[in-house]
Amino acid sequence: MVDVLWTIYLGLLATASLTFLIRGQYKTKLSKIDFVVSIITWIGLFGYVTETAILSPAVWKFVSVAAFVWDLSFTMLLKGYEGEELLEEMPVVVRRIWMLVTFIVMVGPLYYGLFKYAFA
Repeated sequence: MVDVLWTIYLGLLATASLTFLIRGQYKTKLSKIDFVVSIITWIGLFGYVTETAILSPAVWKFVSVAAFVWDLSFTMLLKGYEGEELLEEMPVVVRRIWMLVTFIVMVGPLYYGLFKYAFA
């Protein structure tokens, strides 16, 4: 059952990334870098889910830490959320807390699997 849930999560991540790509959501340089980081982390999670050795564990240790730092900073600091209707009426502190909670829920499993793949 756990393998099925990981596979579903993996598929959801891939679908979301491809949907954003097809819709042209990756317009800025930072968002294009984020797309590349997402693809790399997706490959790592794919290796974890399928129990396939892709590259060396040292590479995945670096990737998991660097990608986590990138994702967290991109989500919390670099991505321009100021203009989105849902978030523009919230105070800045509440907005940041909301973004952090959303980040943990949405990509928490990704980094859990990636860290297990890299450090196990």
